[in-house]
Amino acid sequence: MNASDAPRVSVVIPTFNRRDRLRRVLAALAAQDVDESFEVIVVSDGSTDGTDDDLRADDVALPVTAVLQHNRGPAAARNAGVAKARGELIVFIDDDVVPEPSLLRAHLAAHQGLGDQSVVIGPMLDPPDHTMSPWVSWEQAMLAKQYDDMSAGKYTATARQFYTGNASVRRQYLLAVGGFDTEFRRAEDVELAFRLEDLGIEFHFEPNARAWHYAERSYDSWKSAAYLYGRNEIVFARDRGRAWIYEFRRRAFSHQHPGIRLLIRRGIASPTWHGITIGALEPVAVHVPVRRLSRVALSGVYALEFHRGMADELGSAAALDALLTSGSPDRSVPTSR
Repeated sequence: MNASDAPRVSVVIPTFNRRDRLRRVLAALAAQDVDESFEVIVVSDGSTDGTDDDLRADDVALPVTAVLQHNRGPAAARNAGVAKARGELIVFIDDDVVPEPSLLRAHLAAHQGLGDQSVVIGPMLDPPDHTMSPWVSWEQAMLAKQYDDMSAGKYTATARQFYTGNASVRRQYLLAVGGFDTEFRRAEDVELAFRLEDLGIEFHFEPNARAWHYAERSYDSWKSAAYLYGRNEIVFARDRGRAWIYEFRRRAFSHQHPGIRLLIRRGIASPTWHGITIGALEPVAVHVPVRRLSRVALSGVYALEFHRGMADELGSAAALDALLTSGSPDRSVPTSR
């Protein structure tokens, strides 16, 4: 195929054992209302549920370039998709994110208006026909608050809003920064976004690039993610030249509800107290049908696990206490306030 025949847009979808949800995503892509040519690349990351057979079948909703690999995680899967892509614009969509018909058109229009050096982030909304577990609903509520705040102009999008469930960026910039870092299986998208930011790429929220997020995962997976995100915050700050994250975390902690701050400090100081508190919060978080109470409890569990991850990566409770107090894990470093 000649270069002139190449599609303008490449949609990259990593997937792992979500055969039925992937079918729905592909059907929605087949219904896109867009004039520009686009291709769809699905990277099956070691799926064992028949996904690979589906991708080889003749009745797939639209032509798909299938990349099949052993399970290596989402970062490696997206890198494989980008390597196969022929479009100048990469649109990342997750295998549980169903795009509205105008999604690709909205991403393209946003890039046309913003210029080349842009990342465009679209919202992942709660589907009206999908019941979520309390912890996933909590996570979606946190996303919705960010979308509302950005739409209201309270702040603009940053690297921290680069969620690859619904985002687009030019392929040349992904290649320039070396793609996703396969060391990370959580927060790999934000880590990449930090490096894009270093290139001078700007981040923009586009409310019209809408998709429905048919999210679900186990409670243990949700809680484990909170812990790993906490560990990765320290890795980014200490090992990846992002020392400003220390002060960012101190400020974020200072803005927490006083009750959450107390929970965190006591949990840091005593692993026994941490375990008792988690044990007390979890029945409310998981089983109480009153959404407000459940979300308060889930906020407590998430904060405790996130900060436990930070403390473990730092190596001591004292180092985290110093960070939350002064903006540095080393008490010998003067406060940044």
